[in-house]
Amino acid sequence: MIKFSLYKSIIVSLGFLCITSETLFGQTSKPNILFIAVDDLKPIIGAYGNGMIKTPNIDRLAKRGTVFLNNYCQQAICGPTRASIMTGMRPDMTKIWDLKAKIRDVSPDIVTLPQYLITQGYSTQGIGKVFDPRNVDEQNDKSSWSVPYHKTEKKYYVPELGEPAAGRYQLKETKAMIEKVISEALAKGMTKSEANAEANLKVRPTSENIDVPNNAYNDGANILQSKDILKKLSKKGQPFFFAVGIAKPHLPFVAPKKYWDLYKTSEMPLAAYQEQSTNPIAPAYHNAGEIRAYTDMPADLAKTKQKDFGYTISTAKQQELIHAYYAAISYTDALVGDLLNTLDSLGLSKNTIVVLWGDHGWHLGDHNLWCKHSNFEEATRAPLIISAPGMVPNSTKSYTEHVDVFPTLCDLAGVPIPSTLQGKSLKPVMQNPTVAVKKYATSQYPRSGVDEESGRTGFVEANVMGYSIRDEQYRFTIWMKNGFRSTKKYAQKDEIGIELYDYKADPLETKNVASEKKYSSVAAKMKTDMLSYFKTQESK
Repeated sequence: MIKFSLYKSIIVSLGFLCITSETLFGQTSKPNILFIAVDDLKPIIGAYGNGMIKTPNIDRLAKRGTVFLNNYCQQAICGPTRASIMTGMRPDMTKIWDLKAKIRDVSPDIVTLPQYLITQGYSTQGIGKVFDPRNVDEQNDKSSWSVPYHKTEKKYYVPELGEPAAGRYQLKETKAMIEKVISEALAKGMTKSEANAEANLKVRPTSENIDVPNNAYNDGANILQSKDILKKLSKKGQPFFFAVGIAKPHLPFVAPKKYWDLYKTSEMPLAAYQEQSTNPIAPAYHNAGEIRAYTDMPADLAKTKQKDFGYTISTAKQQELIHAYYAAISYTDALVGDLLNTLDSLGLSKNTIVVLWGDHGWHLGDHNLWCKHSNFEEATRAPLIISAPGMVPNSTKSYTEHVDVFPTLCDLAGVPIPSTLQGKSLKPVMQNPTVAVKKYATSQYPRSGVDEESGRTGFVEANVMGYSIRDEQYRFTIWMKNGFRSTKKYAQKDEIGIELYDYKADPLETKNVASEKKYSSVAAKMKTDMLSYFKTQESK
């Protein structure tokens, strides 16, 4: 296991060497880095082969860079996967498995990508959701930024609308209901924080479709502010790392009407397979607790016959939700376009690395599941596109992971790659898309109980953990109990069950073939690979 105190001393030493070198020989011409984080964006954008979605701007970025077609997150929930991409370390090393633990409390010496880049002469700034705010301090991890983390300034919102209610909604009626609940809660003696929480429970629709400008919502306002930040950074004469977090298409699916108008609800594609796989393992499934919490869902739940797993949503509501999700993606795409246009107009494009990533995938009804929170393909596969000066545009089917982003950006920027990182540089893959830097990608997911999640955020005491490895044909997942983590010694007695899916024969994961005689050698080999992976993670 990596000792973080050693890790930090290595970073400090590298930073001293870099600063000394630049002092003696002048400022280097390192490339800038624009780091675009998108919340809950699954790889259904045009660059990944979806012919229905309208994402011309992300597709434009893809034509400039490398599209990683088989990229996977480390854990399909916001906080842990963001902690992994920002540190180049897996969840069992960051100790972030939930939406509660603070990274500096559980791993105080861990070094983040922007924190490291400061030692390499970079100015690092950020706005929007990059880390999950629940896992960092009030400054969005103060150690990571050269200047205080940017908060959305009121002047960037539409003046006549003001800030969205609860940070989400602009519909007049919704805002009025939220204000009423807050007022009544305050009158009962609740604190402002308690009143806001009460409103969040009582007024929380899954979507909003109104005719407003992009900057009616937080994301649009943040992008306007980002454009001004980029203008200032372009005049500094110092390489920058600028992280921009875009919250959509995360629930609630709010987007200006013009993006809804790109699609028709009746044409929205439903998941082809909405059943439990044969030979199921109970903790592989969840009850879609996140979307259940939205206030328009109980009415649909009441009229829809529920299966004994997942969350059964009526066909009409499914298509409505998918329409809303697509609209939110197209809204996000337009905001990405604004950022790319700003780079072009400032003359920064030729010397700027642009990386766009989604933190994980998203279930849209497959396996009767919604949201993320699983080890299935629809939750773990996530988009990753990197454009870099001097790199020929291409796409690759090589298997990659979020932990690879930190070392890749170091390699592309020409700065030393910390030897302690758990990911690998993808620069060789960008130079030759047929190259593979690893045999498989790994993901994991915790459960507080065997049958279903016990609350969306409460995984600190998770007793069960499922570990998954994905190669070009198979996914092998092993579910472990008794608080097992990959940093502990494996014991057969802690196994709950095993899943094996053959994507060539069964791309929809309809059949767990782990116990089938035909697949016995595959299952044995992949279990050996899994145990070998555990061995590399064990504490020493």
